[in-house]
Amino acid sequence: MLRTLALPVLALFLASHAYAADPAAGRSKARQCQACHGIDGVSRLAEAPNLAGQVETYLVKALHDYQSGARKNEMMTLMVAKLTDQDIADLAAWYAAIQVEVKKP
Repeated sequence: MLRTLALPVLALFLASHAYAADPAAGRSKARQCQACHGIDGVSRLAEAPNLAGQVETYLVKALHDYQSGARKNEMMTLMVAKLTDQDIADLAAWYAAIQVEVKKP
Protein backbone atom coordinates (compact mmCIF):
# COMPACT_ATOMS: atom_id res chain seq x y z
CA MET A 1 0.00 0.00 0.00
CA LEU A 2 2.81 2.38 0.88
CA ARG A 3 4.43 1.75 -2.51
CA THR A 4 1.12 2.52 -4.24
CA LEU A 5 0.97 5.91 -2.50
CA ALA A 6 4.66 6.71 -2.90
CA LEU A 7 4.66 6.80 -6.70
CA PRO A 8 1.94 9.44 -7.13
CA VAL A 9 3.49 11.56 -4.37
CA LEU A 10 6.90 11.29 -6.02
CA ALA A 11 5.41 12.23 -9.40
CA LEU A 12 3.76 15.32 -7.90
CA PHE A 13 7.00 16.33 -6.21
CA LEU A 14 9.02 15.99 -9.40
CA ALA A 15 6.40 17.82 -11.46
CA SER A 16 6.31 20.71 -9.01
CA HIS A 17 10.08 21.13 -9.31
CA ALA A 18 10.31 20.74 -13.08
CA TYR A 19 10.75 23.68 -15.38
CA ALA A 20 9.58 23.79 -18.95
CA ALA A 21 12.82 24.60 -20.71
CA ASP A 22 12.62 27.05 -23.61
CA PRO A 23 15.58 26.87 -26.02
CA ALA A 24 14.57 30.18 -27.67
CA ALA A 25 14.64 31.92 -24.30
CA GLY A 26 17.94 30.19 -23.59
CA ARG A 27 19.41 31.59 -26.80
CA SER A 28 18.53 35.09 -25.66
CA LYS A 29 19.95 34.45 -22.19
CA ALA A 30 23.14 32.96 -23.68
CA ARG A 31 24.28 36.41 -24.73
CA GLN A 32 25.99 36.73 -21.36
CA CYS A 33 27.85 33.46 -22.08
CA GLN A 34 28.99 34.19 -25.62
CA ALA A 35 32.22 36.00 -24.75
CA CYS A 36 33.69 32.70 -23.56
CA HIS A 37 31.42 29.95 -24.89
CA GLY A 38 30.14 31.59 -28.08
CA ILE A 39 26.46 32.14 -28.94
CA ASP A 40 26.72 28.93 -30.95
CA GLY A 41 28.26 27.06 -28.00
CA VAL A 42 31.70 26.81 -29.56
CA SER A 43 34.29 28.21 -27.18
CA ARG A 44 36.33 31.23 -28.14
CA LEU A 45 38.84 30.61 -25.35
CA ALA A 46 41.06 27.60 -24.82
CA GLU A 47 40.15 27.41 -21.12
CA ALA A 48 36.37 27.55 -21.71
CA PRO A 49 34.60 24.34 -22.78
CA ASN A 50 32.37 23.97 -25.80
CA LEU A 51 28.72 23.76 -24.73
CA ALA A 52 27.09 23.00 -28.08
CA GLY A 53 25.47 19.60 -28.14
CA GLN A 54 26.14 18.84 -24.48
CA VAL A 55 23.58 16.73 -22.63
CA GLU A 56 20.92 19.00 -21.13
CA THR A 57 20.84 17.34 -17.70
CA TYR A 58 24.64 17.60 -17.49
CA LEU A 59 24.50 21.35 -18.18
CA VAL A 60 21.75 21.87 -15.59
CA LYS A 61 23.75 19.97 -12.97
CA ALA A 62 26.98 21.81 -13.81
CA LEU A 63 25.32 25.23 -13.48
CA HIS A 64 23.68 24.26 -10.18
CA ASP A 65 27.02 22.93 -8.96
CA TYR A 66 28.68 26.28 -9.73
CA GLN A 67 25.91 28.03 -7.79
CA SER A 68 26.27 25.76 -4.77
CA GLY A 69 30.06 25.81 -4.78
CA ALA A 70 30.29 22.07 -5.44
CA ARG A 71 32.10 23.01 -8.65
CA LYS A 72 34.71 25.75 -8.47
CA ASN A 73 35.53 28.41 -11.05
CA GLU A 74 35.65 32.06 -10.07
CA MET A 75 34.23 33.40 -13.34
CA MET A 76 31.45 30.81 -13.55
CA THR A 77 30.51 31.36 -9.91
CA LEU A 78 30.03 35.06 -10.66
CA MET A 79 28.13 34.37 -13.90
CA VAL A 80 25.63 31.92 -12.40
CA ALA A 81 25.07 33.62 -9.05
CA LYS A 82 21.80 35.31 -10.05
CA LEU A 83 20.47 32.69 -12.48
CA THR A 84 17.08 31.27 -11.60
CA ASP A 85 16.20 27.61 -12.08
CA GLN A 86 14.23 28.70 -15.16
CA ASP A 87 17.27 30.53 -16.56
CA ILE A 88 19.40 27.43 -16.06
CA ALA A 89 16.79 25.18 -17.70
CA ASP A 90 16.52 27.54 -20.68
CA LEU A 91 20.29 27.86 -21.14
CA ALA A 92 20.77 24.11 -20.92
CA ALA A 93 17.98 23.54 -23.45
CA TRP A 94 19.55 26.03 -25.88
CA TYR A 95 23.06 24.59 -25.77
CA ALA A 96 21.78 20.99 -25.86
CA ALA A 97 19.65 21.78 -28.93
CA ILE A 98 22.63 22.93 -31.00
CA GLN A 99 23.53 20.26 -33.53
CA VAL A 100 27.18 19.25 -33.60
CA GLU A 101 28.82 17.34 -36.42
CA VAL A 102 31.72 15.12 -35.45
CA LYS A 103 34.35 14.23 -38.04
CA LYS A 104 37.07 11.65 -37.63
CA PRO A 105 40.59 13.05 -38.11
